[in-house]
Amino acid sequence: MGLMMFYGTECTHCHEMMPLVHKLEKELKVKVEMIETWHNAANAQKLQACDKGRCGGVPFFYNDKTDKFICGAAEYEDLKKWAKG
Repeated sequence: MGLMMFYGTECTHCHEMMPLVHKLEKELKVKVEMIETWHNAANAQKLQACDKGRCGGVPFFYNDKTDKFICGAAEYEDLKKWAKG
């Protein structure tokens, strides 16, 4: 898997983060898997498994290689640190 962004279709903060995620993908040449959780029960369960009660909402960024995560909207530099591990 690697880098994941869990989001909700109607989530304003999630949509605000998407341009930063796309910039990150281009700059670091990485892929962030976008996982919609508000309208997909299986993805919601996946979010709970990765979140482990740490955040409880979206956007939730998870790096399954390092177990690093970000709760909510973040600054671009924080996203870069998260992606690099």
